Amino acid sequence: MSIIEFNQKFEFLADSLNAFAYNLTKNTEDAKDLYQETAFRVITNRDKFRPETNFKAWTFTIMKNIFINNYRKKVKTNTIIDSTDNLYFLNSGSSSIDNDANRNLLMQELQKMIDSLEENIRVPFVMHYEGFKYQEIADIFDLPLGTVKSRIFFARKALKEMIKENYGDYSLVRSISA
Repeated sequence: MSIIEFNQKFEFLADSLNAFAYNLTKNTEDAKDLYQETAFRVITNRDKFRPETNFKAWTFTIMKNIFINNYRKKVKTNTIIDSTDNLYFLNSGSSSIDNDANRNLLMQELQKMIDSLEENIRVPFVMHYEGFKYQEIADIFDLPLGTVKSRIFFARKALKEMIKENYGDYSLVRSISA
């Protein structure tokens, strides 16, 4: 195969190679770099191409191999090797201590809201929250099951309203109804 035929075949594949490069990299600039590197390698290794083989497959394989090699280099450069004893510095960044101040304040405010409920709906609600079943609460207070369920429902509804007044449409409204 002559140099002119070789270059014509390569130019014929330019659009397909650019599309394939973009498909691999998902970035226009990286795709241009990959295409340029592929073109360089294809032209410099022209003598290694055997005319009885598939030219398109040969060029696409070169591009894919360049992409894989570059990806492996990039991954290797991002790897941190820590030679300190006990790997203290490497592992220290993954653990952090959260500040629970906001959560504690929120829970205190919620407790005040619960305490402000009328006793006939607050007590069944708190008992249910603590794990008592509806029937157990009904038996303790000698009330019908439906009455206990409705009192807990009204307690939830009242809490939702209080939360909405204080915080707007806050995500806690959804978690209390669960």
